[in-house]
Amino acid sequence: MNRQRNRGRVTLASLAAMCAVAVLPGQAHAADGPGAYTFDPAATEVQGAETNAEASELKPGAVYKSSIGVGEKLYYRLELDDKTDAYVSAVVVPGTAGQVAYGDGVTVSIRDLDDSQCSSEDAIFESAEFPRPIAAYAHRTVEKDSTTCSAAGTYNVLIERESKATSAAGPWDLELRVETEPALKGGDAPPTEAPENWPSASPTPPSGKQKRTGGSSYYDATSLESGEWVDTVAPGQTRFYRVPVDWDQQIFATAALSNNNKSTEFLGNALAVALDNPAHGHVDDATLSYAGKPTSVALDPLPPVKYENRYDSASAVSAMRFAGWYYLSVTLSPKVAERYGDTPIGLTLKINVVNEAGTTPYQGDTGIFGVTDSDRDMAKNGQSALEAGKSDTMKMVAAAGIGAGTVLVLGLGVWTLLARRRAVPAAAAQPVAGGQPPFGGPPRAW
Repeated sequence: MNRQRNRGRVTLASLAAMCAVAVLPGQAHAADGPGAYTFDPAATEVQGAETNAEASELKPGAVYKSSIGVGEKLYYRLELDDKTDAYVSAVVVPGTAGQVAYGDGVTVSIRDLDDSQCSSEDAIFESAEFPRPIAAYAHRTVEKDSTTCSAAGTYNVLIERESKATSAAGPWDLELRVETEPALKGGDAPPTEAPENWPSASPTPPSGKQKRTGGSSYYDATSLESGEWVDTVAPGQTRFYRVPVDWDQQIFATAALSNNNKSTEFLGNALAVALDNPAHGHVDDATLSYAGKPTSVALDPLPPVKYENRYDSASAVSAMRFAGWYYLSVTLSPKVAERYGDTPIGLTLKINVVNEAGTTPYQGDTGIFGVTDSDRDMAKNGQSALEAGKSDTMKMVAAAGIGAGTVLVLGLGVWTLLARRRAVPAAAAQPVAGGQPPFGGPPRAW
């Protein structure tokens, strides 16, 4: 019987292991409070250095959590080859306490060891002077016939913070990411000049409003497709959404606030809307004033997604350089609570993604720089990446559970059959009174 017992232990252990998959470590919980930000649970803590010689390395495909104080200039390090384009993004999370002023923000740059700048971008609080997550990125792109930032080796990432004397002096959290762009297909090279003209009129989105609740960060942003989406946003709260935009497709977005009957007092820059690309590079933003009546604001018309957009001097056009998830964030000023109370206000988003999807210019796995059928399903169903991951995990657990259950039932059946087969000769070996067969007489104590 030892062999049978061991098999039973193995079966139960396997079943327990598969059930344990249902609870994965590091799963994020909803952020607490209207202004809280949910950091990616996979983020590794890293500290910026005052000198580049002491900088910690940031690796492609990884996400990090750091922080920066007033006036600080912090270094991080990259190790790059001489072929791959790389992007480093910084999401600035100042928290909800304190004030930010016009011009406060950070500058993100990538530099070689001679301090030649590869590129830089600012994440700045402009006319909407209230704390909220904002993002920027810098990139190292290998350009033909250029010697600047093209060699393999060590590169510096420099993040510099600027804050006015009247602003809150506390540290700002940073969520840092490094992404590398896939290699281009062989054959004809893509154009090196960005298109000059594109359609600027947004078509009418599909009719019928649907409810979607936004996330609290890029990590748990709610997926949207073309349509009219209804949500609410509280004073001081930022809602995050994401929209899959494929090659040659164009995105239009409008945000609208509903009326509030508590007041008609005018409040300038009450709503801030921002759009960021798949690498968390800033694309465009807009603000909306509010006086208790229905009002809306639209992002400026943006070009279709094309590889060659990167060659345009306008940052909003250049940022539309690759396909993937585009992130839309909407923040309601905390000052709204002073005039209209803490009750969330109705928010409507009108999203239009137009044109047929084109072909990717990349070879092999496109990573985050592409749109899959799974992405389109998530947008249709309104799933965040977190929810989609949980759904996939539960499907795996269910399949594993069914398989383990089948194995367990079969194992028990085999065990029972073997036990009965062994019981027959054991019973035949016992003396039977009156010469009756072992199973023909009345029950007997063994």
